[in-house]
Amino acid sequence: MTALGGVGLPEIIAGIMLVALNAYVLTGGADFGGGVWDLVASGPSRDDQRRLIERSIAPIWEANHVWLIVVVVLLFSAFPPAFSTLGIVLHIPLSVMLVGIVLRGSAFVFRSYGRRDRAERWGNVFAVTSLVTPVILGMVIGAIVSDRVGEASAHVGSGRFTEVFVRSWLSPFTAAVGLFALALFAFLAGTYLTVAADTDVLREAFRRRALGAAAAVFIFAGLALALSFRIAPRVAQGVAGTWWSTPLHIATAIAAIAAIASLWRRRYRAARLAAGAQVSLVLWGWALAQFPYLVPPALTIRDAASPRQTLTLLLVGLCAGFMILIPSLRYLYRTFDRASEA
Repeated sequence: MTALGGVGLPEIIAGIMLVALNAYVLTGGADFGGGVWDLVASGPSRDDQRRLIERSIAPIWEANHVWLIVVVVLLFSAFPPAFSTLGIVLHIPLSVMLVGIVLRGSAFVFRSYGRRDRAERWGNVFAVTSLVTPVILGMVIGAIVSDRVGEASAHVGSGRFTEVFVRSWLSPFTAAVGLFALALFAFLAGTYLTVAADTDVLREAFRRRALGAAAAVFIFAGLALALSFRIAPRVAQGVAGTWWSTPLHIATAIAAIAAIASLWRRRYRAARLAAGAQVSLVLWGWALAQFPYLVPPALTIRDAASPRQTLTLLLVGLCAGFMILIPSLRYLYRTFDRASEA
């Protein structure tokens, strides 16, 4: 599986997985953030805030999960040892996350189209699961980068249940990463909603929330980085001590400052672009810091890869699938953008 520059089919497939995860964060992640703002909606415009969130999410929220499905299918097909390790060691948080996604979607539908006297109850379920699920997702990522999942996998079947299946993902560092993910999603949603808002009152409400979430992103990012030097030294070293870390930090800082400045000056479309760039750079920084491992400290991309023939057929299938998927999603988004403007 060799290729020029040490990049072969396994790395290409892993890169596509990361692109799909990036797309999910920018779309589905913002939907989760919308649920957070639904939970804390307040003031005279509270009902209008919730209607705006519902109107923004309703047409496309289910379609956004296609990116997460792509990630899971690629992990299962291209890197089965990694899929097995993650599915076994992290079965508790992954199950909670899956239940959260299902409950959130069901509650959203029941609130929107069910009995009016039960709408508030389902709205609470929608909001709470929107709060919990991103935190669990961040904790899963934190567990992977801290090497604890890889270390726990060696003791499956012989170690204590709590050591293998609980402490592998439950720690101050993983909690900090979970809160960091929640803050990022809330920041994205708040920024997106300033563009979607159709009144100055709503724009101001979500502008304030987006700025508050930006401050939370800064706080939890600093906390996660401080804890990583003790709990996840591999990632800390990658983020702070490699040739690409300084340019990445500069680019991320520029994007963050541009997003905050644009929100402050009420240039909402520019803020949306800058916020998306900031979140994407954070995600790619994590991937670069962990490279070439899928499940550190032992399972690399090459070690976990399926045979070359499998990867080749998978790449052909991906190319054919994306030729259908991308235009379809683009048509979907444009259709509902026109409907919202009408």
